[in-house]
Amino acid sequence: MRTDFPIRIVCLAFLSALCAVASEQDQSDVWQPFRFMIGEWAGGGSGQPGEGVGQFTVAFDLNKKVLIRRNHAEYPAKSGQPKGPAHDDLMIIYPQGGQRGFRAEYFDSEGHVIHYAVSFPPGKVVFESDNASDGPRFKLVYEMKSADVLGIEFDMAAPNRDYHPYLTGTVHRKSPN
Repeated sequence: MRTDFPIRIVCLAFLSALCAVASEQDQSDVWQPFRFMIGEWAGGGSGQPGEGVGQFTVAFDLNKKVLIRRNHAEYPAKSGQPKGPAHDDLMIIYPQGGQRGFRAEYFDSEGHVIHYAVSFPPGKVVFESDNASDGPRFKLVYEMKSADVLGIEFDMAAPNRDYHPYLTGTVHRKSPN
């Protein structure tokens, strides 16, 4: 009878547990560039559509396989014009796997769908739409101003033109992740 069998089982169980912990750490590390955005946020902004106020959340979903951003904004009446309709949108952020980075899919209550690539200049997360030769391009930038303040800029570009700011704003953390 072999006496090293229980030792092998204990070693195998230990290695399996170690791999599971390492895998969980690797998964959490993959989200590090987004961590400053996670939580509940509220604030206001300005731009072509007018002054507005809103709030959004950024939270993990599907066992930390995706980040979900849900946004709600309202635009007040101005100079004899009626109050603008509320705007709701949803963004799903996900890793592409391997070393290929992140992607995001955006959907809103106006029927827009935007496919984004994601980059990480220092202190920022930048969502830039796929190049469309016959349509506009979009860039959404979240910049960490402090632990509880984010700057947000949404830029647009006509085909073969440079980006220009469409909306800018500042939001404050309502609650931590």
